[in-house]
Parts: sequence; C-alpha cells; structure tokens
Amino acid sequence: MNIYKYDIVFQEVPDHVSLAFYVCGCPLKCPGCHSPELWTEKTGTPLTTELLQQLITRYRGRITCVLFLGGEWHEAELCQFLKVCHHNHLHTALYTGLTEVSVRLLEGLDYLKTGPWVRALGGLDSPTTNQVFRDLRTGKILNHLFQHNTKEPSL
Repeated sequence: MNIYKYDIVFQEVPDHVSLAFYVCGCPLKCPGCHSPELWTEKTGTPLTTELLQQLITRYRGRITCVLFLGGEWHEAELCQFLKVCHHNHLHTALYTGLTEVSVRLLEGLDYLKTGPWVRALGGLDSPTTNQVFRDLRTGKILNHLFQHNTKEPSL
C-alpha cells in the first residue's frame, strides 16, 4: 500500500489529533475529488508496519488517532495497520467514498466516514451532504460536529 503523504490533522476526527495517511490508488475517482493525486497507485512510497510504528513513536503523546484517507482496497494490509494502532492505544479512523466497508474492517475501526464526494451535496460541513461520519463504538452519527450553526439531532 503506497501513501502519497502523511500529516498531522486536527479536524477530520472530532476531538482527536490524528496522524493521517493519504493512500494512493483510489479506484472511485469521484468527480471533483480534492485529491486526484491519490487516484494512481504509482505515486507515493510504501507504508510499512515499521514506518507506521516509527511515526507513532515520533508523535506519541501528541496524537490520539490514526486516520487513513482511503486504503480499503488493500484490506489485509489496512487491517494489519489498524491492529498496530490499537496495540499502541490509539483510536483508528477511515475516510472512504464507499457507502459501506467489510465487517473485517469495521472490527478494526473506531470511526468511519462513508459516502462519495458529490459537489452539489457538499462535504461533512454541509447539512445536505450524503456523507456520514460515525463513531463505530457508539453507533452515533457525528456529522453535526462538522457543521457550524447546527444543533445535535434530537432522539
């Protein structure tokens, strides 16, 4: 599994500072995608368990989550990386343009963003979005945390 880059991000997983990996080879190629550089598998560098562990060690105490932006098409590798993250007592998250992922992936994730990018509907910060950000531990949809001036949905 190749990654185009990694970064520390603050908004993608609410209440967490995340080490984010931008995974190459996205097969969805959503029109209007903000990261078309991720469409080809040929760019980037391999993410290995050793590199992941080095970065976790480097950012220990400063990150609370590891986020994968894509990578579900490398399910076995991604599951292995998720185990490394949990072994290091970090939360895990996946952003995917798919509407669902396998049970195997769900078992390794704490947070999941699903739904393809549709420009007319907007992203997680839009009240009309088709995308869903879910806390898999509680089952709660957390889209309201991305949308300013909106209230948490009542039950």
